[in-house]
Amino acid sequence: MPEIKDPENTILIELKGGTVTIELLPDVAPKHCERMKELARSGQYDNVCFHRVIEGFMAQTGDVEHGDMEDGFNIRRAGTGGSDLPDVPAEFSRLPHDRGTLGAARSQNPNSANSQFFINFKDNHFLNGQYTVYGRVIGGMEHVDAITRGEPPANPDRMISVKVAADA
Repeated sequence: MPEIKDPENTILIELKGGTVTIELLPDVAPKHCERMKELARSGQYDNVCFHRVIEGFMAQTGDVEHGDMEDGFNIRRAGTGGSDLPDVPAEFSRLPHDRGTLGAARSQNPNSANSQFFINFKDNHFLNGQYTVYGRVIGGMEHVDAITRGEPPANPDRMISVKVAADA
C-alpha cells in the first residue's frame, strides 16, 4: 500500500485485480479534484465501466450516465454522457501527461469536462496543454495495465467502488 500523505485528496478505486490509489492535485486543478471527490462520495462512480481502453494509450471511464448499465445498448452509449452537474472549465497546466497521470476527458470544447477521466498507460505528451491533468496513480498501476482493451470492450472492466481515502 502506498503512503497516503493527504487522505482528503487521495482516491481509492477498487478494480477486479486490486486497489488503484490516485493522488489528486488540487493545487493544479482544484475544480476537477472537487468534482471527482463529489462524484466518488455520492457513489456515482461505483460499478461504472471502462468504455474506451486503447492499448499503448489510455483507459477511459467515468460516464456516470451510461457506464453502469448492464445491458449492451447502454454500454455502447458509454462515453457519450456525464453527470447531472455542470461542466468543469479547463484547468490546463504545465504538468505532462506521463504514464499513470489522470486526465479529464472532454468533447471538442475545452470547457466540457464533467465526470469522465482517463489514466495514461504511457507518456502521452501530445496531450499536453490540451487536457487537464489532475491526479496521478501512486499505487496499483499494474491493475490499470490489466484493464480489458476495446472501444468498448466486449466485457468491460468496472470500477467496483471509488472512494475518497479520508472516508474509507
